[in-house]
Amino acid sequence: MNLVIVESPTKARTLSRFLGSDYQIEASMGHVMDLPKSTLGVDVEHNFEPEYVTVKGKEKIIAGLKAAAKKADTIILATDPDREGEAIAHHVREILPISNTTNTTNKPIKRIVFHEITKEAIEEAIKNPRDIDGHLVDAQTARRVLDRLVGYKLSPLLWMKVRRGLSAGRVQSVAVRLIVEREREIDKFEKKKYWTIVAKLLRLNRQPPNDASVEFELIEINGVKIEEKETFQLYDGEYSVSKTTIDVQEKADEIVASLSGQSFTVADILQKEMRRSPYAPFTTSTLQQEASRRLGFSSKKTMQIAQKLYEEGFITYHRTDSVAMANQAVFAIISFIEKEYGKKYVNAAPRMFKAKQKLAQEAHEAIRPTKTDGISNFQFPISNAVGKDGFKLYELIWRRAVASQMSDAVLESTTIYADAISVNQNTQHISVSESQQVSTSDSLTNRSADTQINRPTDLQSFPTYRFKANGSVVVFDG
Repeated sequence: MNLVIVESPTKARTLSRFLGSDYQIEASMGHVMDLPKSTLGVDVEHNFEPEYVTVKGKEKIIAGLKAAAKKADTIILATDPDREGEAIAHHVREILPISNTTNTTNKPIKRIVFHEITKEAIEEAIKNPRDIDGHLVDAQTARRVLDRLVGYKLSPLLWMKVRRGLSAGRVQSVAVRLIVEREREIDKFEKKKYWTIVAKLLRLNRQPPNDASVEFELIEINGVKIEEKETFQLYDGEYSVSKTTIDVQEKADEIVASLSGQSFTVADILQKEMRRSPYAPFTTSTLQQEASRRLGFSSKKTMQIAQKLYEEGFITYHRTDSVAMANQAVFAIISFIEKEYGKKYVNAAPRMFKAKQKLAQEAHEAIRPTKTDGISNFQFPISNAVGKDGFKLYELIWRRAVASQMSDAVLESTTIYADAISVNQNTQHISVSESQQVSTSDSLTNRSADTQINRPTDLQSFPTYRFKANGSVVVFDG
């Protein structure tokens, strides 16, 4: 009999669907060993040696694992394929009576990893076992020790200064620093007002109601561009903003008055083809961001649901900084796209993404569905297993992964330049112009409605104004 040890009962239940009666699957319920809660648990005088102890309350679970290990012919450690999973596997091996140091019965202990819980992936992992990766275990130990050194020393300060019960640690400390630096920058920021001039224009021989007004923005006065960039040196690098040189209300009012009663003529039309490529499949961080933006999920909720989706076998491992997908998955998605949407939606060559971050480890695949069948096939089983929110997150992952292998969307971009032309009239009600006040710090807008303003009567000194409008239409949705 083979004993397979995983972290959670859900994962054990999913594995049992693929493994036969020769396998007994048990769950460790997370870590079985950790640093003690009552003391620092790190020997700072001797190379920061951690003092691991058995997790309180896990005695019954550990006893069950030991009993199962004594009866087993082979022990297979199948915890998650990251540092935490490797550390759990290492500690489970340490507490078993057949560990490497006391393995008097010569029972083999194998470590297997898989990035998706499917029959094919499990069978492949069992065929290719390996030893526990000491480097991953050391990495998790270093992280845990750093957490303890920072949190154990810093948290009492928070209890004295803020509120008892708060915790500070490796991550929270950096996050607080970033927030403090941003608040300092906000306090130092000097607000500067600027104005934009917008004209709503209609064609002369228009055919209502099909011809709607188009907004054009003033970009040049007498051939000089009014847009300028301002760059700020922030804590996390340079940040640039664009604003106009119209920096006082009087100047904006003068331009509006000067434009009163003028006609506009199209000076130039530029058209070009644009392509929009799909995004890469999700990593942990991009999934959290998109789930927050589209579904309103917190990071914690997103990861809890993703954990369930992974353990139920619906998605690949969800803690990853990689944007790459396995070749087998890429070609399966391409085949699905061609069958479901047509060959024109398949990109000319498979897209192979690579992480942009310099420190990305890319130890795992990107987050993707384990099956590429039509999404409607999974609505009931996923909703039944992890709830409606689980299906919403799965749909987000499924669409992102499938779209990543689709062809580019093709758009036709059009830019129209219009010049104001003087008309021999002394006074006229403005029907095409508006002024817009913008604050660079908070993006608040204050538009002035159409008003009665007298325009200058000296037509010889009438300045030239150039306006611009942009737009695009989809030629191929991709």
